Amino acid sequence: MTQRMWQNHDLKKNYDVVIIGGGAHGLATAYYLAKNHGITDVAVLEQKFVGYGGSGRNTAILRSNYRTEEGIKFYDQSLNLYENLAGELDFNLMFSQQGHFTLGHSTAAISGLVTRAENNKALGIDSYMLEPKEIKKMLPEIDITDHPRFPVHGALFHPPGGIIRHDAVVWAYARGADRKGVQIHQMTEVQDILVENGKATGVVTNRGTINCNTVISVVAGWSSEVCKKVNVKLPFVTHPLQALVTQSYKPWLHHVVVSGTLHIYLSQTDRGEIVCGNGIDTYPHYGMRSTLGFLESYAAHVLELFPVLHNVAVQRQWAGLCDMTPDYSPIISPIDEIDGFYVNGGWGTYGFKASPASGYNTAQMVANGKAPEM
Repeated sequence: MTQRMWQNHDLKKNYDVVIIGGGAHGLATAYYLAKNHGITDVAVLEQKFVGYGGSGRNTAILRSNYRTEEGIKFYDQSLNLYENLAGELDFNLMFSQQGHFTLGHSTAAISGLVTRAENNKALGIDSYMLEPKEIKKMLPEIDITDHPRFPVHGALFHPPGGIIRHDAVVWAYARGADRKGVQIHQMTEVQDILVENGKATGVVTNRGTINCNTVISVVAGWSSEVCKKVNVKLPFVTHPLQALVTQSYKPWLHHVVVSGTLHIYLSQTDRGEIVCGNGIDTYPHYGMRSTLGFLESYAAHVLELFPVLHNVAVQRQWAGLCDMTPDYSPIISPIDEIDGFYVNGGWGTYGFKASPASGYNTAQMVANGKAPEM
């Protein structure tokens, strides 16, 4: 008989900590609360099933070569945690550090990438510039001629970047948290958050009321909806982000390729599928249906870079929700007006990359009562 990766529990009436959201961020928070701080009386409440939201709908690209010092340090911590996660959690995450290309299509874009490369170098990140001929050697199928509307002028290459199996990350954190004593409750929707005298005291779910000392909202695209339950308004705006995957083909794309100008990114899995993503939908909404417009737009753009893909068959497409902030920076913070209520959100399109560091630092903040030093 196959053993379950985590147990089913009866929902208790009392927990020390309730985490709303059973994605990678929420499960990582639960795991690190238990592992690093000995806080095990924790319930993770997920309205559907673990990984239903953005954790199971992203394109699973990892990198740390950001532009700002804060971003570089945070995502490098996350990448370092990812590198050791399979051994720590005893789970094959299929992590492939195959290298990450960020293409530049103009003089201005190249200037920005050079600045990023210098910032990365100053902070110890392996990231450097390549000329078109060097790119062609590593990506033989790319078109570096002047035929495309936006010719490739160069690229920032980040060797530690790569891809990972997002479902495996979710399952590994879930099993790891369960083994530490955390309870995971699927199909458990939080309908209200109880507040008395400025203190979070519990949550109301479709399965009953839970009393607790701490409530942590880690729900990505639904962050603003959870905050409404306690009359807290934060600058989250939800946009869908669409992606697709092709049928399997023999290995030919051995690196992650990203073009901000064309709003595309793609990689190839170990099973041969090509995983492709685009920019967020231009208007905010909560729909998670993929569209023909996305497919047509993506195809037009990606074929400029890789004409070899003209006969590739699309297997499926989907959408997930991103909680965007005005400055594209996340919010991990206690809410001053409500003691014991924490919000982790605003990750935009970068959330999955940040999952380990997000959970690690959120757990530290909750356990110690102050923001951790990076």
